[in-house]
Amino acid sequence: MNTMNTSEAKKMFGMNFIGVDEINSIRKFLNVALIKIDPALNFPDSLLKKCAHDHILILGVSAHKSGEKLTINSLRKSFGWDPSKKEPCFYNQDWYINHRFASRTLEDNWYLLKREVSDDSRGLSPDELNIRLGKKQNFPSAILTAYTFLASYLVNKEILWKNDFIWCQDTDDNGDVIYTGRYIDPTAKNKNGFNIHRHLKIRSNYGAISQEMG
Repeated sequence: MNTMNTSEAKKMFGMNFIGVDEINSIRKFLNVALIKIDPALNFPDSLLKKCAHDHILILGVSAHKSGEKLTINSLRKSFGWDPSKKEPCFYNQDWYINHRFASRTLEDNWYLLKREVSDDSRGLSPDELNIRLGKKQNFPSAILTAYTFLASYLVNKEILWKNDFIWCQDTDDNGDVIYTGRYIDPTAKNKNGFNIHRHLKIRSNYGAISQEMG
């Protein structure tokens, strides 16, 4: 049952709360209209209390001020992909711009997602995680991870998933699972930027050829 209001949730979550006031404070960067209505929380009080210390409670926005849908592609155009010009930004890659998942948006509603990668999930594929944990995992959408990353960076000056990649619920148009994150390459070989990649499945058109040795 939900009886908690957003003021109470904000006090409980602290910097893990990104609501109307926080989004309005960065609306010029997200290019969204001033939010005047504070939606009711759509999570049970018990779940909010349980997640307050290790999850982010964030208000999603579905469209830009112009009415254009807020998507990975629209955010990529707004924030760019060159850290020498401005940060935060996306990593300099464009393979995904014509894939359907890059044009999906959020609802004007609350989202609750974990701040950090679970240690027991490291090095495991989504299928392996489902088997190990005995149930299908609720991965966030790619647009939610990008939106949350940018909002947290702008509001709290915090880099979420700084060196980690996180699995998403989306697939590209070929059915390969999307993963995002790792804003900073710990090896310093790549420039800063929010990454969006796909995990290639092994299909029948993957194979090997032999090389004869003389």
